[in-house]
Amino acid sequence: MEVELIDSMGNDASVVNAARVSFGKRIKEMSEGDTKLIKYLAQHNHWSPFAHASLQFRIKAPVFVARQLMKHTVGLVWNEVSRRYVDSEPEFYEVDKWRGKPINKKQGSDEDNEVEKSGKCYFLKSEVENNALICYEELLDAGVAPEQARMILPQSMMTEWWWSGTLYAFARVCNLRCASDAQYETRIVANLINKECGKLFPISWMELRNT
Repeated sequence: MEVELIDSMGNDASVVNAARVSFGKRIKEMSEGDTKLIKYLAQHNHWSPFAHASLQFRIKAPVFVARQLMKHTVGLVWNEVSRRYVDSEPEFYEVDKWRGKPINKKQGSDEDNEVEKSGKCYFLKSEVENNALICYEELLDAGVAPEQARMILPQSMMTEWWWSGTLYAFARVCNLRCASDAQYETRIVANLINKECGKLFPISWMELRNT
């Protein structure tokens, strides 16, 4: 899986300036008082100043991860590669470990519990993907439109999208998807986003992630 920072706007000072615009004040460098202001804003859920900073990512992940992340819509926009137009050979996500069900929960998985018949699981995954790929190519060769032929491709297929949004919106994503009870594969993407946001907005990001 991949997370690439494409573009960004603003910095910690941008958050401070947005908060103090009512007083007609503007800073170029951060001070101790500015750091305290950012902390106050985050702790008291004054989110609008954090929405004046933004980031844009290119992300590559399997379909089943993308469909979880695209549920986050507030303050975010999403444009994805479409198999209506792209006819390159599909790429599939490689599983590093097959996790078992948790004992006392109805959902999620136990990362410390690897299933005993993992060899069979890898075989079944490979069989499904190979058969789907063969059928997909045969449908295209038969003249079926790509927008219809794609229906047989499994959720393990890799997809790619551009994801843009405010700093505050990505903080909400990471606060949920970096959590220990989030799905492991989704957490990988969220942790990579978390790392990039922390580099660009170290003060704001630390406070937003602590709320």
